[in-house]
Amino acid sequence: MSTPALILAALVPVLVALLASRRRPKLPLPPGPPKLPIVGNLFDLPATFQWETCARWCKEYNSDIIHLNVLGKSVIILGSFDATDALFEKRSAIYSDRNPEIWGGMADSPPSCKTSAQLKASRKYEPHEQLATHKLLKSLLRNPEAFSAHFGQMAGEISMSFTYGIDVLPSEDPFITLAQRAVHAFAAALVPGLYLVDTFPILKYIPTWFPGAGFKRKAREWRKLTAFRTRVGKAELGIAPPSFTADALNASNDATEPVFYQEHHIRDTAGTMYVASADTTVSSLRTFLLAMLANPDAQAKAQAEIDSVVGSEALPSFEDRDLLPYVTALVKEVLRWKNVTPLAVPRLLTVEDEYRGYRIPAGSAIIGNAWGLLHDETVYPDPHAFKPERFLLPNGQPDPAVRDPEVAFGFGRRQCPGRHMATSSIWITVASLLATFDIKKAVDAEPTYEYTSSIVSEPLPFKCTITPRSAKAAALVQSVDTDSRKA
Repeated sequence: MSTPALILAALVPVLVALLASRRRPKLPLPPGPPKLPIVGNLFDLPATFQWETCARWCKEYNSDIIHLNVLGKSVIILGSFDATDALFEKRSAIYSDRNPEIWGGMADSPPSCKTSAQLKASRKYEPHEQLATHKLLKSLLRNPEAFSAHFGQMAGEISMSFTYGIDVLPSEDPFITLAQRAVHAFAAALVPGLYLVDTFPILKYIPTWFPGAGFKRKAREWRKLTAFRTRVGKAELGIAPPSFTADALNASNDATEPVFYQEHHIRDTAGTMYVASADTTVSSLRTFLLAMLANPDAQAKAQAEIDSVVGSEALPSFEDRDLLPYVTALVKEVLRWKNVTPLAVPRLLTVEDEYRGYRIPAGSAIIGNAWGLLHDETVYPDPHAFKPERFLLPNGQPDPAVRDPEVAFGFGRRQCPGRHMATSSIWITVASLLATFDIKKAVDAEPTYEYTSSIVSEPLPFKCTITPRSAKAAALVQSVDTDSRKA
């Protein structure tokens, strides 16, 4: 055959395939509320508690995947464990990106970043968590009304030690103050659609002084987190104490790990870990107090278990964890009942995909509705009630058939890298508080049990009384050694 004939023969199958694909009807988009011209579903999204509306849409359209169009931007909401497992877990290669042009994508930790925050590695920091908890108990003994501030100090102390190897001041530490300001700016900015740059990425090029450039000024505030630069200097001198940052910086010279240990990856992963662990811990502990106010029977049952295992001569330790299944179930229920991050940070789908016969366009923002999953009555019956026993068998031991509420920390390869540390610090704090204090409603104020509506959902300010269970318990708290050099 001549060369032109060979070329034609080779092109025929390609042309046939192209024609066939043109004739083949496109798969439908997932169901969702009707779209208006140009604005799409812009006015269908409520200003607050969007996760509740998204869960309602899943029921209305009998679908665990919902499609929205917001000013031309495709948004996909995932509303079941099946959907998040299928896409965020099994197809993580194309569902783990974050849009670098959007403010929410500024935490540039790679989705597969190897961190020392894995379960086994995080256990070496348990002495620091226990020490910080003992300091918290003494603070509550002196000034129980300031429990929120004490929680913030304890969480910041643990996070700074674990992430950066920094020993913070007993109060008003500048690192914690700066980090908390950055955390609040970061949490506000991650609300989908809050800033126009989410919809019009070209706005990232406008100068910081330009009207409407507030997102750029907030991003600059986040970048002021100086703890990382402090660790870099000390790591280079070989004097940095053990921490995620120091370990990762030391590993950056390993030629076998060039992708995971680039300095900007370490910086942003460390920042993400602080955001996730510190704010999660504080909000979860405040939720724990509200749960005890609303469920005194659960508090009494947990205290009875602690008394039977630990006694009154010592404080609980991590060695007691396997012997306190009800306390562990109570912590899981705290994380599930009022989860801190109701909507996961949006992902960017890199290529067009198909799921359940629906087309998912490339470039779509994919959001996992963690609140919807953790309040799915088919997985957690009576989901709005606080029931630690839902995680236990009739004999009081853990029920492996009940799904762990770990989606409270995100999904797949983008799951919070500090989740094990956050969970263990919450556990030791809850166990220690229940061992030594009674938590009751304030005489002059009934809690509202209301929460903020943001990427980090927190209880609105409330009052409660936190008093020692006995004079012996108060003496035990006073006697515990809180010398940080022994941690």
